[in-house]
Amino acid sequence: MHTKSSPPLIAGLSEIASEYDGVICDVWGVLHNGREKFAPAIDAMRRFRATRGPVVLVSNAPRPPEGVTALFDKLGIPHDFYDSVVTSGGETREDLVRRTANGRRLKLFYLGPARDHPLFDGLNIELAEVNDAELVLCTGLYDDETETPDDYRELLEHFRLRGLPFLCANPDIVVQRGDKLIYCAGAIARLYETMGGEVIYYGKPYAPIFVAATRELHRHRAGNRPLIIGDGPETDIIGANRAGIDALFIVGGIHGALIADPSGIARMLSESGVHARALMPALSW
Repeated sequence: MHTKSSPPLIAGLSEIASEYDGVICDVWGVLHNGREKFAPAIDAMRRFRATRGPVVLVSNAPRPPEGVTALFDKLGIPHDFYDSVVTSGGETREDLVRRTANGRRLKLFYLGPARDHPLFDGLNIELAEVNDAELVLCTGLYDDETETPDDYRELLEHFRLRGLPFLCANPDIVVQRGDKLIYCAGAIARLYETMGGEVIYYGKPYAPIFVAATRELHRHRAGNRPLIIGDGPETDIIGANRAGIDALFIVGGIHGALIADPSGIARMLSESGVHARALMPALSW
């Protein structure tokens, strides 16, 4: 595993591709920004898959894998550059299935937009108000275009006073949508923690999602030299470090302002306590 503290800035994945036989690749911010696809990144994954090994996409999207690939269709992204998709939403749903096993009915307060309802559709779940709920499921803000986590402080205080566990289906703090940064469920979860609440996270940077992704690589005949590609130091890169897997840090997107200042990038990684094999402004071959 590469441990160089000041990672090199490379022009293309092809410079290091020969070192690896599988890729675990982030989606939002690396392959698209929610509004438009990044064609060079998609081509890079297609070329890696053709010449080196399988590609597994890993997303902190708070929806099952088919929700991620449905957005591909809307953005005109083909399906010929990856082998499997693993999501934090899929992990969350698996936990909800366990919690409702043997006919148990779960009273749930849902915090998030209606588009994420497929996460619990068909399960033995009753959507409840604060005073009746057993726990909270958060997939994001109700209106992430205009709201901030602080708008939820009063609601979170009600959760805390009742001692409700808070299930966070997307640990990301912010994500890029078009040219805007919007808050994600992780931002609300972090605020709840600072208020003394209990949070259960699914997805990156936590180990289970990387174990699941590695399992998928092996299922598609990868060896034991994977590379993780992502744009989140606190999710993709620290998750890779904890798993003992090399990481390629995509500095564009949410950290785009740093690309002109390599020392700033090194400082940010150092302050985050993470390291990467290499850096790129945007993924390309």
